[in-house]
Amino acid sequence: MKRLAINAARLEKAIHELGRIGVNEQGGLDRTTFTPAELAARDWVKARAADLGLDVRVDEAANIWAVRRSKHNALPAIVFGSHVDTVPNGGKYDGALGVLLALEVMLVLNEQGIRTRHPLELVSFSAEEPNPFGLSTFGSRSVAGKLTRQDLEGVRDDTGRLLNDALRQAGGDPELYEQARRKPEELAAFLEVHIEQGKRLLNRGIPVGIVTAITGIYREEVTVIGVPNHAGTTLMQDRTDALLGAAEAMLALERVCLTHPSDETVGTVGKISNEPNAANIIPGKVHFHMEIRGKTRADIQEAIEKWEVHAALICSRRGVRIERRLLLDQQPVAMDPLVAGTCALQSEKLGYLHAPLGSMAGHDAAHMASLTHSGMLFVPSLDGKSHCPEEESRIEDIEKAGNVLLHAILALDEKLDVFKEG
Repeated sequence: MKRLAINAARLEKAIHELGRIGVNEQGGLDRTTFTPAELAARDWVKARAADLGLDVRVDEAANIWAVRRSKHNALPAIVFGSHVDTVPNGGKYDGALGVLLALEVMLVLNEQGIRTRHPLELVSFSAEEPNPFGLSTFGSRSVAGKLTRQDLEGVRDDTGRLLNDALRQAGGDPELYEQARRKPEELAAFLEVHIEQGKRLLNRGIPVGIVTAITGIYREEVTVIGVPNHAGTTLMQDRTDALLGAAEAMLALERVCLTHPSDETVGTVGKISNEPNAANIIPGKVHFHMEIRGKTRADIQEAIEKWEVHAALICSRRGVRIERRLLLDQQPVAMDPLVAGTCALQSEKLGYLHAPLGSMAGHDAAHMASLTHSGMLFVPSLDGKSHCPEEESRIEDIEKAGNVLLHAILALDEKLDVFKEG
């Protein structure tokens, strides 16, 4: 008997077809939130879903839902999907792969005449990526009830376009926005397939990653205050240089993370400003954003505390002062053991190597975890590249993850919410 499987050739064709929407001159995708290219990608997904006989709707937050009816439509739904928006000059796999695999799974079930117990829902979330409106993971946060109508009021992009106007154009309804929220009792599970965006699976030759937790993100603005002075007449021993103090503090963050016991604890300084930023003046003030990510809150806290020790020594030795302002403290979110275990078991039954790993990036699955059993599968990324035109994953790895998704959905359909008539 032939094993139930996705059609890799058909899926690859769909990847390239959707991947042509929003292509720029550099070969990357400019399909950022609520732009004409992203709206065209949404139309493509809705048309494909309708062709499969799915019930397609767009909710008040402009999320796309496509429902496959079941034997028992009163049961909560098993949801799977991701997003189709990209970063500027991004790639065709990040997010879109999860939506395309959801379409492929629905198509396979149709071809095989399989009726599930639970309704199945494909979702394409709005605005997962950082976007000009400053509201990343917008769609999943809307579904989880983590944003209110007031959070949308007056929000504009850098051209002055109102978020509410963009939302209407995409099919949403800002006046009824909070109705996009789903109730926990409506959902049986959520599963998202995504490219890894790193090299851990690739380096180990493992085709399927099973995500154990969505990374926590801690971010603060650090201001190092020194004394501005003449660059020529101030002796080296008389200087209180804010920029050199800041540089040492940044290197201390690198050292803390390099020596941390968990290699998934990483630190980044990605934004810097220097005052007065003149060639002949010793810097008097430097601002930088310090970010630490980790798979547990304890890992993040340990890195913060070790950096604080280094920072205090730098201040004492250099005579500078440090002020700190918290920008973000997003807790790590554990993925559901039932979903992860189901994926692991199905991978083993299919004969695929798999490995547990933390996400190291934010994903919609983190917000869905507040509503239901939530899980993620990762596909290896070639050279670890993502958010760039060179982003790519091998179709043979994608096929394996797709088959795990297919069989995990069917297994969850059997074991979740055992149906009781009457």
